[in-house]
Amino acid sequence: MNTAAQIAPAASPTRYATLKWSVLITLCLIAAAAVIRRIFALLLPHGPAPTPQLAALDAAFAAHRGLTLFHIIPALVCVALTPFWFSRRVRQNPAAHRRVTLAFFLTAAITGLTALPLTLRPIGGINESAASILFDGLFLFSLARAWLFFRRNNAPLHRAWMIRAIAVLLGIATTRPVMGIFFATSSITHLQPQQFFGTAFWIGFTTTYIAGEAYLRAFPVSSAK
Repeated sequence: MNTAAQIAPAASPTRYATLKWSVLITLCLIAAAAVIRRIFALLLPHGPAPTPQLAALDAAFAAHRGLTLFHIIPALVCVALTPFWFSRRVRQNPAAHRRVTLAFFLTAAITGLTALPLTLRPIGGINESAASILFDGLFLFSLARAWLFFRRNNAPLHRAWMIRAIAVLLGIATTRPVMGIFFATSSITHLQPQQFFGTAFWIGFTTTYIAGEAYLRAFPVSSAK
């Protein structure tokens, strides 16, 4: 009985770590897949899209191909770097973790800054613009705070603000299932991308932002692993 009681507490952190990594990797894969699909659609168009909605979406992005690519390619690098930034093995190698952090800062800054002009040409109108401006502002602010504490060698606060920035970044992933639901139900709702893109942004980015804050409250930076 005592042996079981001693084993149970040790198992819970292991299960939580597995869940945490599963969620993180899943979100990174969804975000990466969305970006890669968009890159191929812009660089290697392969005929008409399967639905008029997707065709209109592809045309909207193609109208600003250069800016879109300059925004999403660095975003892809950010997403790819995210698991390495969290990796305990990488963190145990200070030089490697520093390189990952610096690469993340560079590509994240490009991603955030290039998002600003894109908010002037939203697919989802003012609703999407409002969500994009708010969350891009939170992303850039969190990134700037993370850089400040990185330069000051304040590891706990640097980590906290990096987590906030990454939480916003991963909104790229959570918006995709929401958009998928809207696309799948469009024959019933008759909603077009211009009508639901903004709502999908609000739902997706709010979800990951709240999740990031919840994580920081559950695991304060002084004890974050």
